[in-house]
Amino acid sequence: MVTDVINANELHKVDPVFGQLSFDNHEQVVFCNDKDTGLKAIIGIHNTVLGPALGGTRMWNYSNEWEALNDVLRLSRGMTFKSAITGLNLGGGKAVIIGDAKTQKTPELMKKFGEFVHSLSGRYITAEDVGMQTSDMDLVREVTPYVTGISESLGGAGNPSPITAYGVFMGMKAAAKFKFGSDVLEDKTIFVQGIGNVGEALVEHLVDEGAKVTITDINQERLEAIRNKYGVTIYGGSDLYSENMDIYAPCALGATINDDTIYKLKAKVIAGAANNQLAIEAKHGKILQERDIVYAPDFLINAGGIINVYAELEGYDKKEIMRKTENIYNTTLEILTNAKTHNITTNHAALNIAQNRIDIRKKENKR
Repeated sequence: MVTDVINANELHKVDPVFGQLSFDNHEQVVFCNDKDTGLKAIIGIHNTVLGPALGGTRMWNYSNEWEALNDVLRLSRGMTFKSAITGLNLGGGKAVIIGDAKTQKTPELMKKFGEFVHSLSGRYITAEDVGMQTSDMDLVREVTPYVTGISESLGGAGNPSPITAYGVFMGMKAAAKFKFGSDVLEDKTIFVQGIGNVGEALVEHLVDEGAKVTITDINQERLEAIRNKYGVTIYGGSDLYSENMDIYAPCALGATINDDTIYKLKAKVIAGAANNQLAIEAKHGKILQERDIVYAPDFLINAGGIINVYAELEGYDKKEIMRKTENIYNTTLEILTNAKTHNITTNHAALNIAQNRIDIRKKENKR
C-alpha cells in the first residue's frame, strides 16, 4: 500500500513545517501528545474561509513522524478544495494519529484525541478516515460536539463509506462518458486497488453494472472474501500498472500516480476514491494530459463522504445527500470539458473552480 508521502526521508533537510512543499499556507498545525494513552496525533487546518475545517482522522502506522506530517498537510489541503468544489460551506482540515489501529487504538486514546479536537473550539471538526470506524467517532462525541459521522442512533449520518463510493461511481461514469462516449460501464475492464469499505461498495456498483472487475489489496483474506461475495477476479500479477485496462480505480492510500508508475500505466481513465492520487500534482497531471489519460480529480469524485457528514451540520436528509452526491457526475463532466477547452490538466481545472469560490468568499468577508 502506498502512502501519501513524497521524499519523506529528505524532509529533515528543510524547515520542519513551513518549509514543506505540502505546507501550502496552512492556517494552523497542532501537535497532540499524551503520555498516558500513547496518543501522538497531528491536526492540520488548511483553510477556514468558507467555514470550519472538516476532515476525517486517519490512524496509520507511519514509518516516521515526517511521513505523518506530510500526510496530514496534503490531506487537509485536499479537504479545502473538496469542500469548495462541492459547494459546501466548510474549510479544509484533517488529522492523523500515529500508530497501528488494530493494536494500539483504545477508547481512552480516542477520548483523549477528542479532547484535543475540543480545545480548538470548533475550528476543526473531525470524522472517520482510514483506520477509524463509526464507533470511534461515537467515543469522540462523548467529549466534544465537534465530530461528524457518528451512529445514526445518536443522530448522526452513519458510515460515510457507501456514499463516498457512490460519488466515485458517479464520477467514474462521467469520466467514461467523456472518454468513451457512453457512461455505461458494462464489459469495461476496471482494476480496483484497495478494497476497504469504500472499495467494496464501489465493487458492488461496478458488478451490478456488468463491468469486468479485478481487485488488489495487501490483505489476502479480504481479497478472497470480496471475490467470493461478488465473483470478481483477484489480481495475480506483479505489476498492476502495466496491465491492459479501461479504468484504474485507486481506492487505498495516495500517490500511486508517480514517477515509477505513470509511464507504465495503460488505463484510459483514472477514477478512484483515494486522496492525493497524483504524487506531484502539476507534473503528473501534465503527463496524464499528454498521454491522453482522463483523470477524474480525486478531491471531486470522492466528496460523497463529506457530503454525508455535512448533513449532520446542516440537517438535510438522505434524499438531499443522494442528490448532492449524484451531482458529482455533472460537475465531473463540466471540469473535464473545461480542461479540454482551455488545454489545461483536469486537476488544474478543478482547482481553479474551487479556488475561485474561496477567493470570492474571502473578498466578501473583507467587506
